[in-house]
Amino acid sequence: MGTMPNHSHDDESTIREMLEIFGLTEKEIDVYLAVLRLGEATTSTIAEKANVSQQAVYTITERLADRGFVRVNSHASPKTISAIPPEESMGRVSSEIGKMTGLLDDLFNEPETQTPELRLVQSRKTAINRLRDAISQARNEIVLAIPERIYPDIESELQDARDRGVLVFLLIQGVSDDKDRFRETADAVRYWNEEGVFLYTVDIQTDNKTSFIGDSDLVSGTHRSGTGVVVSQRHLCNAIHGIFFSTYWASGVELFVTEPYALPRRFEWFRAAVFHAFLHDRSGTELRADIEVQNGETVSGAVTEIRQAFVEPVTSEFYLETALFLETAEGRVSVGGPDSFIEDYEAAVVTLRSADQ
Repeated sequence: MGTMPNHSHDDESTIREMLEIFGLTEKEIDVYLAVLRLGEATTSTIAEKANVSQQAVYTITERLADRGFVRVNSHASPKTISAIPPEESMGRVSSEIGKMTGLLDDLFNEPETQTPELRLVQSRKTAINRLRDAISQARNEIVLAIPERIYPDIESELQDARDRGVLVFLLIQGVSDDKDRFRETADAVRYWNEEGVFLYTVDIQTDNKTSFIGDSDLVSGTHRSGTGVVVSQRHLCNAIHGIFFSTYWASGVELFVTEPYALPRRFEWFRAAVFHAFLHDRSGTELRADIEVQNGETVSGAVTEIRQAFVEPVTSEFYLETALFLETAEGRVSVGGPDSFIEDYEAAVVTLRSADQ
């Protein structure tokens, strides 16, 4: 078995960037690079090398095999995964890109303008309009931190989003006691007495994602006095989303939390499932869950633990942890959302019900 030469950090960063262009996710890249370095190995060895769960290795290596990057040796005992020589796998990719380029050229019309992934905003009107548009297009989740004075400008859009079943986390700046006004517009509300930031993220971890971060001064007055940045690039959106929950949301005071949905309930957005599971658990309801995971299996069992930092009391071990733990017939398992890597499974759809249903 050959050995893979050592690469500098810059070399590996370049490799990862190129593989991402080919459509591989971060975890798929971790697993693929581990297989390349090992040459051939069992799933447990690959899982240890890539620092992902063995269950994730099963799913990811099947996808990599479908794309011609690795070979799954099912005849071996135990089953092993071997790397296809990069000259062969990349040659196939290059050929496919060449064919696709010709087909796309036939369809392509030069657009008049192109939207950059980062755009500086210095106009209050533009910032508010972008927020309205983002809320109106949201399908899964909205998180936003706004000065209280602009809340009336987006109240109707937030109410429509809630009516569509969108999960809304609202950090309001400059109010401390009027919780009733948010019952139709948010699932959870926290407040600061001071103004400082204007921030939102919509539909993180989906193709519809968009984020904005800037000064509260940008939207607080009628004159240009602040700046903000619109981003749609996945890693930057994730970073802004993380800043919201780990910094701003964590520092706010809980003002309002909605009532949990009636059960049974099917959730296609994992974070909404965790949010409502925790509200039921907090009120003393024993829960069961049937979870369709990314590899097509269904994991079922009693919900024994919920990790979250959306509402009090915080139960996560670190602030961005969002997970369900189930006691199944095979034992205790953990389930996370899109791109999870600590948990045993990655959820696609969650159905919650009470233990007596």
